[in-house]
Amino acid sequence: MRFNLSSLGLSSLYASLLSFYSGQESSSVTHRPVLPPSYPLAVRNPYLSAWMPSDRVQQLPYAEPQFWAGQDLGWSVIVRVNGQAYSLMGVPDADANNIRPATVRRAEFTATHSIFDLTAGPVAITLDFLSPVSPSNYVRQSLPFSYLTVHVSKSRGHEIQIYSDIDARWTGQESRSQRDFEEKNGLAIYSLTIEDAPLYAEADDMALWGSAILASQSSSFTQLSALSGSLKDVRGQFVQAGELCGEDSTWGEGSVIALAHNLGKVTGGLSVNFVVGYEREAAINYLGEAYTGFYRAEYPTTSSALSFFLDDYSGALLESLKLDQELVALSVAAAGPKYADILALSTRQAYGGIELVIPNGSLDTGEVLAFIKELSSNGNINTIDVIMPAFPIYYVMDPDYIRLLLEPVMKYLAADRWHLPYMIHDLGTHYPNAIGHDDQEAEPMPIEECGNLLILVAAYVRATGDIDWTSQYMEIFQKYADYLVDNSIDIANQLSSNDAAGPLANETNLAITAAVGLKAFGEMSGYEFYSRVGEQHANIFFQQGLGTDKDQTHFVLEYPDWPATWKTPYNLFPDVLLGLEVFTDAVYQMGNSFFRSVRGEYGVALDNRQDWAKSDWNMWLAGTFETRTRDEFVDDLWSFMTNGKHKWPFSDRYVATSAHGNEPGVPILCRARPTVGGHFALLALEGPRSIQSLSCRGQAASEPARQKLDRQQYLVGNHIEEL
Repeated sequence: MRFNLSSLGLSSLYASLLSFYSGQESSSVTHRPVLPPSYPLAVRNPYLSAWMPSDRVQQLPYAEPQFWAGQDLGWSVIVRVNGQAYSLMGVPDADANNIRPATVRRAEFTATHSIFDLTAGPVAITLDFLSPVSPSNYVRQSLPFSYLTVHVSKSRGHEIQIYSDIDARWTGQESRSQRDFEEKNGLAIYSLTIEDAPLYAEADDMALWGSAILASQSSSFTQLSALSGSLKDVRGQFVQAGELCGEDSTWGEGSVIALAHNLGKVTGGLSVNFVVGYEREAAINYLGEAYTGFYRAEYPTTSSALSFFLDDYSGALLESLKLDQELVALSVAAAGPKYADILALSTRQAYGGIELVIPNGSLDTGEVLAFIKELSSNGNINTIDVIMPAFPIYYVMDPDYIRLLLEPVMKYLAADRWHLPYMIHDLGTHYPNAIGHDDQEAEPMPIEECGNLLILVAAYVRATGDIDWTSQYMEIFQKYADYLVDNSIDIANQLSSNDAAGPLANETNLAITAAVGLKAFGEMSGYEFYSRVGEQHANIFFQQGLGTDKDQTHFVLEYPDWPATWKTPYNLFPDVLLGLEVFTDAVYQMGNSFFRSVRGEYGVALDNRQDWAKSDWNMWLAGTFETRTRDEFVDDLWSFMTNGKHKWPFSDRYVATSAHGNEPGVPILCRARPTVGGHFALLALEGPRSIQSLSCRGQAASEPARQKLDRQQYLVGNHIEEL
């Protein structure tokens, strides 16, 4: 699709954006605001999650992106200028096929965009990967598609064609893939599926039962062509002729689906959009009923959804620019420019683990639910101790997501299918099967999950004032509060959220969770008894010293009589966030002093037994500190994020110290987890719905699309520069 940027009010945006890119020859790439571990390209849900590792950006014309779990994906972009083809991304054998590599100038990321600037012969090219983050707009957020905008500038009457393809690695089982093509009203859609794929089946975390999508749309300003088949034949035809024509050839491993735009003679700048996606009609199995994407209530077919998505580009772009701008301004004000970098890289990843769905049968938008995948571990669905560390981003962006994620679990509990006396750990062993645990075999974390639930519910009520939702489940909440009353002083041997660290009896941080959870429930419900018990427990653990060393310099890992041990007491953060005052100021002064003394090369480890840290919990803990100590924690996480040792989607678990003989600054196991939403803890202290620029909930982008920015702005580096 070719755009008249002036009609969208965006021509000055792209002109100014491109003016930042250097025209001088250079073999190095400028990274703004910093070099991240990996650039999010198309990150929308657990099955549409494509990234470009940072060590491949220098050679972007040759580099293939990866699925979040590490599998390479075929996705190429080629431009043809005056008959000469230039690879922009994803052509490993470019030199052997009369395709010249373009020169990479700059790479940049914002909360919603990853932008790469290149030169291809006499023209400048920008690849802009936009994955919308629009939590309050359920249609826009639920669409399983992402934009690639290819913008040409500095063209002086050159003949230009633009091409993109993907291959069947996007399906998870390339050898069993099949293709389909649809063209309607200038909209060209290729889809790739797996023949006879079982419903809800995965292969290495990739969905097998859906459709990988490549789409674009022609207009009066461009000619769009399509072809699929042998990679050599399809790319070769574009390289030679600048278009794709003829019949699709034999399909097999290594084949591609491709679309190409002929822009003709270009003077100045022009843009075209491609769309990549992964669509599943039956997205979630919720208690035996199929749930589908929220967007299908309005756009039930793939073609109608894609047509809307392309038409919605201007609205999605304007909203993204506002969000990028406001998030930087707020995060810099909250904790400085390094904190702004952390949040910008965390945003798409935090929402990339979530899907918004409605019943497939009724398509009733009044029954919208949200589901989240526990990425990089065992794939549990709606894990309470994944929702918990992630919730600061929901608190900031749209607190309704706390309810949307808890509602599927609460409906299951209300059906009396979970019989144990404590809160369930998750809603299903593996995503997307939210079928509960009628066998009562969910991972046991009694104190952790009871405390988490009560804190999350209290945060939701504090942020929204919605007591109608909580009232229907009050008996269940009270049941788990009673469990904490009876079981959170003499704590049985059990796991906490950090199950990799193993179980403990009488873990102090679990006791803190329980005390804060009880006070949170007491204030949310109006039952003062629970508030008093929470405060009494806090008094026992701090004033009476059960949970501290004898000099009260820090909380110990477990009590009693383990004075040399410690653990990051991150569960103090909700006490501060919600203003509960369960623990006295002396507790926070104690932590502020102690944790400066145990910092490693990249921050503070989870506890004295480990050399690894959890980035989400450290940002929670930083939210309880004075400014100087808080800033040290931000510096530590920023240093890890930018040290060049990390090529995965932002890992929330990494080696922080060499005290136990391991190399500091390297990630451990965890990739792309939505728990990086916890990095928003410091911004959450500014209050719920701190981000004001997001559109109100609705089905279209009508208001943002109609608005024109008085002064269009774009994120460059660590600050906003007015264009």
